[in-house]
Amino acid sequence: MTTRPWTVEVSDKTLVDLRRRLQQTRWPDPVPSSGWRYGVDIAYLRELCRTWREDYDWRAHEARINAFPQLRCEVDGVDLHVIHVRGKGPRPLPLLLLHGWPGSVAEFLAVLGPLTDPAAHGGHERDAFDIVAPALPGFGFSAAPREPGWGPERIAKALSALMTNGLGYESYGVQGGDWGAIVGSRLAARHPEQVTGLHLNLAPVTSPSEAQDETEVEAMARARARDRDQTGYSHVQRTRPDALTVAQTDSPAGLAAWVVEKFHAWTDHDGDLESAVSRDALLTNLMFYWAPSSAASAARIYREALLERPSTAASRVEVPTGVAAFPREPWRVPRTWVEPRYAVTHWTDMPRGGHFPALEQPQLLVQDVRLFFRDLRSQP
Repeated sequence: MTTRPWTVEVSDKTLVDLRRRLQQTRWPDPVPSSGWRYGVDIAYLRELCRTWREDYDWRAHEARINAFPQLRCEVDGVDLHVIHVRGKGPRPLPLLLLHGWPGSVAEFLAVLGPLTDPAAHGGHERDAFDIVAPALPGFGFSAAPREPGWGPERIAKALSALMTNGLGYESYGVQGGDWGAIVGSRLAARHPEQVTGLHLNLAPVTSPSEAQDETEVEAMARARARDRDQTGYSHVQRTRPDALTVAQTDSPAGLAAWVVEKFHAWTDHDGDLESAVSRDALLTNLMFYWAPSSAASAARIYREALLERPSTAASRVEVPTGVAAFPREPWRVPRTWVEPRYAVTHWTDMPRGGHFPALEQPQLLVQDVRLFFRDLRSQP
């Protein structure tokens, strides 16, 4: 297994075509004063797409991404795009950063410096990490699988090979949310001899049949409300994803409507999405779906997970596990639900933040990752 240096290079032709498609968008008429109640706020989306067409500077963000070392590595027939930044410290700990949907490795740009060079960002050099941030198969600039069967179990197997055979790490930590938490959990369950520790900002567990206390009653009520009002996207992508992704691949406005609505619903704000995630960050994340035409291949992970029969899905994760519980995380659960499934050694109830902490609250996330792994660095 070989790696080769790589940088993101989106063609001028792709950018010209993007602006043309945005200019020619045929917009629906919204229900007056409906805001976000029917999905995306059409008025907000039109302004976002105007910025995307007229003001957004992809080349500046492309240069920011390319300031970090990147590589490509073919694993199990899929060519992965990986950000790989070496730490600056006496003994950097390798850390695998895993994103989910509708995110991308662009989520992690603000945390790469503090994690790899803590001394330059108000920390101590002893907390340095070697960061490995791959785009999951089918996401962003990683290649799309050309055969079925690429669910979380197979992805976890591929990432284990990337870390060991591809990059030469004998052991490493894992951090993830959303699909990154699911894949990371499978990786920790399958390869506990490799994974030093698992840090999650979403603990993928199901609720028990009965609540034991008031905290669990409240958690069950939140879960019912979430499942009733916010999970239509998941049902579509689990069952017939390509019935929708053709439109997202053809229309950047359609893609933005599907993705940005989730950012509005899942982040910590009081009505102003951009108080949680900047407009440029929203558009840069969208570019990781639009430019490589990965909307369809990324959405298929839901279908693949439904069809998968994993061997480790129900296994207890025995490696030390830390959880950063952000208050506006839609899948936030009580610690009592997590401990039967994970060997929880660290738990932090965060004061603010939602589903995308590396974008919303990068300092809080970095601080918690440093703290969790600090005690694990000295262990064999």
